[in-house]
Amino acid sequence: MTAFNIVRFRVKPGQEAHFIAAHRDARPNFKGFRGGALIKTGPDTFCIVGEWTSFDKLAAARPQMIDLLDSFRGDLEDLGDGLGVTDPVSGEVVLKLAAPKPAKKTKKAKRKSKKAKRKKRL
Repeated sequence: MTAFNIVRFRVKPGQEAHFIAAHRDARPNFKGFRGGALIKTGPDTFCIVGEWTSFDKLAAARPQMIDLLDSFRGDLEDLGDGLGVTDPVSGEVVLKLAAPKPAKKTKKAKRKSKKAKRKKRL
């Protein structure tokens, strides 16, 4: 079953470019990793979201993910409350949410649209 991991970071002042480059240049070979996104959530805060084929694959990749983290650990500030420099969560998908589909145009609306385009050209 599909799984996701989300990790929150706070980057030290002046280290944002290195932090982003470390993620951009990483070529992880994590089995089961489908891809992800690095998201800027504030002036110095980021989250990374990763999608995995299964929770077992995600769990098996944790040592490799820690190795990657070690390559930019110096860029990060402690989050406080005993968290350290990351705030990770992960789990299996229990519900997939689909984007709404656009309403289909009726034949009458299509004809009006074509007429409007013709008038515009003239």
